[in-house]
Amino acid sequence: MIASTVRTMRAWNIVDLHPQRRPASYAAGMTRPAVVITGAAAGIGRATAERFARDGYLVGAFDIDETGLASLADRIGAAGGTVHTGILDVTDSGQWRDRLAEFAAVSGRRLDVLVNNAGVLSSGRFESIDARAHRAMVDVNVGGVVAGCLAAHELLAATPDSVVVNLCSASAIYGQPELATYSATKFAIRGLTEALELEWRAQDIRVLAIWPLFVRTAMTDDMDTGAVATLGIRLTADDVAAEIVSAVRRPRRLLPKVHHPVGRQTRAMLLGSRFAPAWLMRALNRRITHT
Repeated sequence: MIASTVRTMRAWNIVDLHPQRRPASYAAGMTRPAVVITGAAAGIGRATAERFARDGYLVGAFDIDETGLASLADRIGAAGGTVHTGILDVTDSGQWRDRLAEFAAVSGRRLDVLVNNAGVLSSGRFESIDARAHRAMVDVNVGGVVAGCLAAHELLAATPDSVVVNLCSASAIYGQPELATYSATKFAIRGLTEALELEWRAQDIRVLAIWPLFVRTAMTDDMDTGAVATLGIRLTADDVAAEIVSAVRRPRRLLPKVHHPVGRQTRAMLLGSRFAPAWLMRALNRRITHT
């Protein structure tokens, strides 16, 4: 992790490329809708930032990768969007406060969507993974989401019909061999999302979980596990970004949809887990992971 407080900010005048796709809240006399995305320099976070920018959002893109943020800012600006970038180590509560304060000054204290995307992954046999890598997964994947939700709550509560999107994973359906700690962190995100959805509903804050299986990003470049060998890597960052934006745009329902699987494989696995007994889920996971 880094403790740098270096900040990069770039902004352009917005060009309304797709007025027909504006969110309902983007009405005359109101500031443009605003989204904050962590882990935005690459992969799912970057694809999500670009999609929201195309839809007319002011995008707050945060990451520890300053070079990646600069290229993202150039790309969004060239397309006529507006982006504010900043260096953020999601495990650092102080940096969360500083970055959100800077973003609030640009957005008019508006935060329609928080996307907790930043995450790290180490795969392999549990005992072969260094203790520091295990700890990093817990600190970033769980601690970073907790810190983000705490820091952003005031802005979210002040913005009508705001949304928190947490990146979960199909590995939270049943504990995954060779992804044991990563899987455990996603179980934690599942529980946190379900609890906050109930707690924050009265405050007009929706809380959602996005459930991809393996996604073709840098995070999975060197992954060699039994599950990957069986199931392959079929999703792209754009697939996940599309589901995030779609989930955010869906109107509030009497019976909220909290969990949003991405792709046919995840939908089938998540649906099956709701009806299959535990012994069958265990047997299926043994077969998929070759354990």
